[in-house]
Amino acid sequence: MVRVQLAYPKIPDSKNCPGKRCIAFEKYDGTNLHWAWDVELGWYAFGTRRDRFDLDEMGIAQFNTAHPGLETAAEIFQRDFATPLEKIFRENPNYQSPEITVFTEFFGMNSFAGMHKQDEPKQLILFDVQVDKSIIYPEQFLQDFHHLKIARVVYCGKLTGQFIDDVRAGKYGVTEGVVCKGVSNNKIWMIKIKTYAYMKKLQQSFQNDWESYWE
Repeated sequence: MVRVQLAYPKIPDSKNCPGKRCIAFEKYDGTNLHWAWDVELGWYAFGTRRDRFDLDEMGIAQFNTAHPGLETAAEIFQRDFATPLEKIFRENPNYQSPEITVFTEFFGMNSFAGMHKQDEPKQLILFDVQVDKSIIYPEQFLQDFHHLKIARVVYCGKLTGQFIDDVRAGKYGVTEGVVCKGVSNNKIWMIKIKTYAYMKKLQQSFQNDWESYWE
């Protein structure tokens, strides 16, 4: 295992949102996992936001020991994503990079705040791809990966105060919330918005510590 600084950036809340066009994706309540691909090695490493393991038999065993509850993650990735993603990386000119990292959310029906029910079926949802250490634009993500299990798009349009209020009020059918992504000055920006229902669930479960799991 290798400790990493932060495999995926922390997404800010909506306080200083740009108010520009965005695509809002459903935010799933699970565990963020990254998977590293190399043009010569293929899929060679994976881990959480803060650690990385070899994607081989020994590394998977070490990951499972370090992260009880996530034991089926590598199997699901290799079954559902490894081959179709590699096909895209090798054939699509947008991905002529020596190393690419993809990001998925691991969760089950009753996963909550990073905790998972042991005997419940789990899935992975792809939500971002990083090429040359930069996350690709949301439009490109949808164009190139729409045929895979990706985060559901709940809204496309200007990021307004009304949209933020509607997400919080539960009008978009999301459990935890959404992540809005847009492009400004040729750079991708992201913000997260969570629902009041999710806030209430956090307050009931964690009481005084609930804000640690909020935005």
